[in-house]
Amino acid sequence: MEKIEIKIQGGKTQAFPRGILPRDILKEMPGNSGKEKVISAKFSGSPWDLQTPLNQDGELEWVTLDSAEGLETLRHSTSHVMAQAVKSLFPEAKITIGPAIKEGFYYDFDLDHRFSPDDFPRIEEKMQEIISQDLPISRRIMGREEAIRYFQGRGEPFKAELIADLPDGTVSLYQQGEFVDLCRGPHLPSTGRIPAFKLTSLAGAYWRGDERNKMLQRS
Repeated sequence: MEKIEIKIQGGKTQAFPRGILPRDILKEMPGNSGKEKVISAKFSGSPWDLQTPLNQDGELEWVTLDSAEGLETLRHSTSHVMAQAVKSLFPEAKITIGPAIKEGFYYDFDLDHRFSPDDFPRIEEKMQEIISQDLPISRRIMGREEAIRYFQGRGEPFKAELIADLPDGTVSLYQQGEFVDLCRGPHLPSTGRIPAFKLTSLAGAYWRGDERNKMLQRS
């Protein structure tokens, strides 16, 4: 089996099978101190999921929840859980974008139902249900044209439009339960790693920031 050379943070360079997952390297490390705090990684300086294969030589660093990178990963994963909760409660909702931001996170939706603060308890309850299920968050790669067809088939035109504007190649998708989103990541290993959260605000936002486009709901 072909090997790659990985320098592990705080340790020596070691040989591993090509395609090994960072989470498997983490499991092989001696001792348990600090392992439970690791939620993602950086590979040769780039953000990296614990479940994304390593296929070349490089340096692997661990990212914990109490770091700036870890907090951003947590917020991004929480935005996906909120989108999953909204889709579960309002199946007709169309998802657009949901990034982590300095103050927390948001997600924009196309939905006839007008959100109000009265909806927050229902959405939060559904989010907590998703978190308690501890759903694995998995990543997969798909060709651009295949991904366009995939999201069109799921009734998600905004995602298909975003992908259509990308150069030819591949895109990454993330899935937790029945929810699938276009995303570069990284994300937490599972929804159960999300601690306390709170929905606090509502706003409107034009699709892609263009006032000629449809007004979306931001939560």
